[in-house]
Amino acid sequence: MRIRTSAPGKLFLLGEYAVLSGAPALLTAVDRRVAVSVEDSTSGSWQVSAPNLGIENLALGPDGELPSGLDPRVRSSLRVVDAVREAVLAVASPRPRPLAISIGSSAFSLDGHKLGLGSSAAVAAALTAALGAALGIDRDQETLFRLADAAHRNAQGGVGSGGDVAASVYGGLIGYSQGAVPVPLRWPAELEIMAVVTGEGSPTTRLVAGVAEYAAENPAGHRADIERLSALAERAAAALADPDEFLSLANSYFSALSQLDAHAHVGIVSERHRELHDMATRVGGAFKTSGAGGGDVGLAFSHRGEPARRLSATLTRAGALIVPLGFLAAGLQEDPPL
Repeated sequence: MRIRTSAPGKLFLLGEYAVLSGAPALLTAVDRRVAVSVEDSTSGSWQVSAPNLGIENLALGPDGELPSGLDPRVRSSLRVVDAVREAVLAVASPRPRPLAISIGSSAFSLDGHKLGLGSSAAVAAALTAALGAALGIDRDQETLFRLADAAHRNAQGGVGSGGDVAASVYGGLIGYSQGAVPVPLRWPAELEIMAVVTGEGSPTTRLVAGVAEYAAENPAGHRADIERLSALAERAAAALADPDEFLSLANSYFSALSQLDAHAHVGIVSERHRELHDMATRVGGAFKTSGAGGGDVGLAFSHRGEPARRLSATLTRAGALIVPLGFLAAGLQEDPPL
């Protein structure tokens, strides 16, 4: 028995931070994929390998749990794996035979730089599907999403919206609100998306926790900032019908994120982000951070054709690195197919 699954990474197009307070978010799946395989263990015990993390045939506990005395860094890198195992085993019966798990996520880095494409969410999605297939649980999209999202949230200490897991499971372009089934949307053919490396990656949990601290210290200020973002996020799906409206909305959302960061002081928006934003707007495009912000990949938008070439040339001359990504990628896949 050998089961192979894969799941795509994601990028938030609009709705970051506001989605944590119930507003809708717009996300796309991208063509960098996590690959997972699960097969019967030949050693008689559970094992896990993640070559790009330097983990090879690590022996696990009797039910696949992480062993005691494990190096803290290794334990941290495997916390999503352990959370998924626990979530899937909780709904599986009888007690499973030992399995060997292999995970490949090297596509989510570029020259050693983590791109912020949601590798942990993609691991959660792909591993949930693989273990689900191996253990005979129901694997419709909604069930897989609920299991993977709960496990991912548990691994992150309850932080996050679940949008990244939804994009990994469903793929394409989705409108996502917490607690609701994602809505498939259509990206306008007239608009181009570019992913831009903006610096060193920043941990999502640190940035989100920093905004939560700001909310605790200044509830009224935080509420005003989130309401500003939420009002813009509510317009995102409708704005897809008008490319100019969407470009304007993306720039407005960046400005609202900048206001939030100016009050929270956590580093969502950097000086480099502001430079790229100004360059993009000068040539008729838009630029914004994506996801939690910090140093992860940013997004540039423009009309297709000459406007896109002009924006690309402007960003490249400024030393920005445009990452070759395919957008609207397929969601969770299983071999044999789901």
